[in-house]
Parts: sequence; structure tokens; C-alpha cells
Amino acid sequence: MSFRTDRTPARAELSAPLAGRGPRLSWVDLVVAAAVLVLLYVTLRVGQGTTVSFHPSESVRVSTDPAELPYDAARSLLRMFLALALSLAFTFVYAYAAAKSRRLERILIPALDILQSVPVLGFLTVAVTGFIALFPGSVLGLECASIFAIFTSQAWNMTFGFYHSLISLPRELDELSRSFRFTRWMRFWKVELPSGAIGLVWNGMMSFGGGWFFLVASEAISVNNKNYALPGVGSYAGAAIAEGDLAKVGYAIATMTFLVVAVNFLFWRPLTAWAERFKNEQSEAGEVQRSVVLDFLRRSNWPRLLGRLLRPAGLAASRAGRIFGTDDRPLVVHPLRRRTGDIVFALVAGVAIVWGLFDLGRYLHDRTGLGVFGEPLLLGLATFGRVVVLVVVATVIWVPVGVRIGFSPRLTRVAQPLVQILASFPANFLFPLAVWFFLRTGLSLDVGGILLMALGAQWYILFNTIAGAMSIPTDLREAMDDLGVRGGQRWRRLIIPGIFPSYVTGGITASGGAWNASIVAEVVTFGATTLTATGLGAYIAKATESGDFPHLLAGVAVMSLYVVGLNRLVWRRLYRLAETRYSL
Repeated sequence: MSFRTDRTPARAELSAPLAGRGPRLSWVDLVVAAAVLVLLYVTLRVGQGTTVSFHPSESVRVSTDPAELPYDAARSLLRMFLALALSLAFTFVYAYAAAKSRRLERILIPALDILQSVPVLGFLTVAVTGFIALFPGSVLGLECASIFAIFTSQAWNMTFGFYHSLISLPRELDELSRSFRFTRWMRFWKVELPSGAIGLVWNGMMSFGGGWFFLVASEAISVNNKNYALPGVGSYAGAAIAEGDLAKVGYAIATMTFLVVAVNFLFWRPLTAWAERFKNEQSEAGEVQRSVVLDFLRRSNWPRLLGRLLRPAGLAASRAGRIFGTDDRPLVVHPLRRRTGDIVFALVAGVAIVWGLFDLGRYLHDRTGLGVFGEPLLLGLATFGRVVVLVVVATVIWVPVGVRIGFSPRLTRVAQPLVQILASFPANFLFPLAVWFFLRTGLSLDVGGILLMALGAQWYILFNTIAGAMSIPTDLREAMDDLGVRGGQRWRRLIIPGIFPSYVTGGITASGGAWNASIVAEVVTFGATTLTATGLGAYIAKATESGDFPHLLAGVAVMSLYVVGLNRLVWRRLYRLAETRYSL
């Protein structure tokens, strides 16, 4: 291999790894290497606490000593990132299967609606028992249950968003993949994943915030009259709230704020700036997002060295991906063959669903009778009203704000950490203030609960609107500017069509998130004072705490019925409209 000898010293240094000579390590490389080593050490040190002994018959409590907060924060952060990794893997597999198979789509997307509607406490009730049995005598079972609960608060939003990016792939990219006969792996890695990268990053950021929101519920677990608390910021805050100690609650709030800001600066800000490279546009934007951390990493030689080391693995994965075949799916399928396959698939799926419903009905009939559904159905109407009010108000307020932020990289740099803090803030941390405010003003929790639910749900609309506005090509915006299109016409011709698919994703996840948030928003406790609203969330929270499984199942089933019904009647129709009419 030959190289030109007239290169400048700077370029010669950059090409040294490629020429076989060792690169000159700079102080930037040393700082990056030291940071990675410290991160690995802290991860291993914190991970040792997950293997201590534990007996399920004993209640586990957490210390509220402020000196333990740094360790608690590290444990919470480790759980959050493990849950995020699981959510990302689940998103790729589940969304891809739903987008590529018309028959699987009919099962997987309604199932995703149901999974999204099942509250975190509903998953925890089953997960704690299962994981404790899987890891007997070890706290690792509780850790897995906690990570699984955080996973359930993150995965659905990411999956919905990536699924929609797959089914609304720009036509020119689809034609490019078919024309060059890409393998299915190459189409996914080179076309579909880059096309959905911006939305995936922003939905991942929002889902991460959703995990923070349910941190108290996932770390301080109360199931079947047993209390299990794992070291973490969420369990620390829960214990401080139960003690009525405002100072310790303040320490938890300060720690949570620091974690959110640090994660945003070190992880999400570099990721969103890096994802700008996947924007589908023909002219370069005048302003782009910047990240100090990303710029620092780009000055290091480690990315190039890792690229060299991982290149053989990438080529091997590309060759292995040939087993999935090429992207040559026929555009037209024989009607008889399709009809036959549909009938067989519907029969198999229908038998499985009917059998499951029959078994559930028999279980409830033997223990409480089918009349157990009456009360949660009525209570669900109250929670349904709160959800509708929340979604409508959040749409009116946050869509214009999200568009403004998404169109301005400079504003994004300022607003992103602030929005991330607001989205990540658990409602439980504000319960002392909420109790004081509701008692002082005489405001009923039946109305005030909407405000607490909004803390965990409204941000899905804002984040998805920002992602949708950022994905609008700069050349289209510049064309509108050149034509003098302003005001309402600009919204009708450019903004609404551009953000509509992302808004629908935000709306459907905000709706599901509001139902989930009702469990912590309809029962507010601080010290000896407890306020309870009339609603399905309070019903499920009470059944979970007392270990009343028949009523818990009835409450979860009714909540799933409401969510799926709303999705089928409203959000799915908007999804189809976005797919057929508003795809860029």
C-alpha cells in the first residue's frame, strides 16, 4: 500500500494508524482513556452490591443517611442504563417484526397498546415473585425486577416511534434499497436505522425521563404487604417522604437534578448532536447542534482506533447478514395465497387469545365473581376524563413550543437540559408540596391529580414535536421562507404535515403514560397525610399494596381496555393518516 509523501504533518499524524505506525497519544486521548477506566471501575464497584444475600420473607429498607446518596445515585444510574439497553434491543426486534409482517403487525401493535397500558405496578407484582424465584437468596432477583419495571416505562415509547419510522420510510430511500438489491441487514443498517435515528434518540431521551419518573415505584416496592427497597435515589426519596423529612426530600431532589443535568451533558447532548448527520435534506443547515463532549471526543484518536479494530467485525456481520436474503419483496402478492395465510394466522391467534381470556375469566369467577369488573369500569371513566383533558391541554401548549425549539439549534441547546429535568422529575418528589398546596387552597385531588399526571405524560408530546420539527429538511423551510409563506399558511403547508407523524407517536405514548401516571397521581401521601382521588389509578394502587390479586387483575384489565379502545378509535386512525398522507 502506498501513500503520498507531500502531506502536512497534521494529516500525516492522522493517517499514522492507517499506515501501521502507532498514533501519537495526546492529552485528549489520555483524558478519554482515564474517563473510560473510571467509568468501568465505578460500574464494577457498584455492581458488587447486587449480589448480597437476601431472604424474601424479610422486608428490606433503605438508609436515609445523606452520606449514602452518592452510592444510591450510582445504583439508580446503573439500573437506568441497563434498562435503556434492554429497551433499545427490544425496540429493534419488536418494531422491525411489526413493520415487516402484515400478519404479525395485527398482533404485535395491539399487544403493544396493551403492554403500554399495563401500569408499572402491574408488572412489578409479577416480576418480583418471578425474579426472586429465579435468583433465590440473592438481591439480584430484586435488582432484575427493578430493572424490568424501569424497562416497562421506557420501551413502549421507543418501539412506537421506531415502528412508525419504519412504516413511513421516505419513498426514495425505499426505491434505492430495492434498486441496489441490498440485503435485509444492509437495508436495516444503512437505510432504515439512519432514517429513524433522530426520532429514536429523542424518544430514547424521553423514555429515559419516563424511567426517572417511575424510579420511586421501581426501587421501593410494596407487594403483598411486603416492602422491598433497593439502594437508589428513588427509594431514598420514598423513605424520606414516608418519614415526612423535608430536608432529606430536598437532598433527593438536588441529587436527582444533578443526575439529570450530568446525564444530559455527558450522554444525551452529544448523542443528539451526533444524530444530526442523519437528517434527510439536500442543503446544509445554517445552524447545527453542538456538544462540547462530542467535539472533545472527535479530537481524540480513540474513535479512529476503535473503527479500525471493529471494521473486521462489521464486515463479518455484513457477510452474515446475507442469510436474511435480499430486499426483493414483491410489491404485489397473489390474493389467494394472502387470503389463505390470513385465515390460518387469524385462527391460530384467535384460539390462543380466546383460551387466555377464558382462563382469566375462570380465575376471577372462582375468587370474586365477574362482578369485580363493575367498580373499575366506573372508576375508569373518571381517570379517562383526566387523560383527555391532559392530552388536549398539553397539545395546545407544547406543540408550538416544541416547533420553536426544534427549528432553532441555539434554542435547543438551552432548552434541552431544562426540558429533560422537567420530564425526568418524579411526581413523588413533589408530593410534600402538592399536599401543602391542595390543603392550603382546598383544591380536590380529583382536579389536582391532572397536574400530577401531567408531570409524567405531557413531555412525550413535547419531545416528539421537537424531534418532528428537527427532522423537517432545511431546504423545505428555506423554500417556504423564499416564497414568503408565514403564519397559519406555514403551519398548514409545512409544520403540521412535517411534525404530524411524530406528534401522533407522542400523543399515543402521552395517553398511555397518563394512565400509568394516574397510579401515583391519584394517591398522594406525605407523612401521616394521605389524599386520594376517585379513579382507576387509586383502585390499582390500593389493590397492589394489599396484595389483592383478583382486584389488581380486574383493574389492570379495565385500564388496558380503556387504553386499547382509545388507541383503536383515535390514535390508530391518525397513524394511518400520517402514514398515507404526511410521510416525507
